[in-house]
Amino acid sequence: MSDVDWLPELEPLGDYAGDWDRYFEAIYRFFCDDFVDMKPHFRGKRLGLKRHPIIEEKEATFWHFISEGKVEDERTPDLRRCERIRWPAPVINNSEDENLKIWAEPSGSNQRIFIWFEEESYLVILEDRGKYILPWTAYYVEKEHRRKKYIKRWKRYGAY
Repeated sequence: MSDVDWLPELEPLGDYAGDWDRYFEAIYRFFCDDFVDMKPHFRGKRLGLKRHPIIEEKEATFWHFISEGKVEDERTPDLRRCERIRWPAPVINNSEDENLKIWAEPSGSNQRIFIWFEEESYLVILEDRGKYILPWTAYYVEKEHRRKKYIKRWKRYGAY
């Protein structure tokens, strides 16, 4: 794990004796603490939430932080994402840290902001909607070829 002092420890399922329901509620509480109760900002701009579709009474942003899949209501939990649920907010809040590579790419009429924590192989993606920013997704990048792809994209688009 990185030596930055602002990155929380992982939140593993094993700490909840493998009890998925208890774990699921705990990681949702961490999400709410960071993104619902705190009203965060990215470089002075307010962060909103992608609320819909709401599944199991949980916002879409939460599901994008803890699960994977192309079809919204068919996403499946990813334990690597779940155990890093406490990471997106500190990564966003520490965007000026020299350990992070940040760039923006066009996405339709909006812009996607990528925050790549290369040392941890962790990526947070935000979508700039003009007056506000949506946390879009965040995940651990497992495959080496994908890590290399993000470095190339950072070099191509430059620092944000």
